[in-house]
Amino acid sequence: MKIGEIIKELRTERGLSQAALAKEIGVSQKAVDYWERGINEPKASYILALAEFFGVSSDELLGRK
Repeated sequence: MKIGEIIKELRTERGLSQAALAKEIGVSQKAVDYWERGINEPKASYILALAEFFGVSSDELLGRK
């Protein structure tokens, strides 16, 4: 599974909109949308913020279990 798919899965499991997630980690809703659709990938600082927010490791976000 790719990082965008993992972000979307974690976000929807928690009942969050893209805008709500974006606000929590300090990015735009469009950035989250692009990540989830595989247009862009989050830079390292946002991978760390996402991992902390979701309570998972950065390896898990990157699909390395």
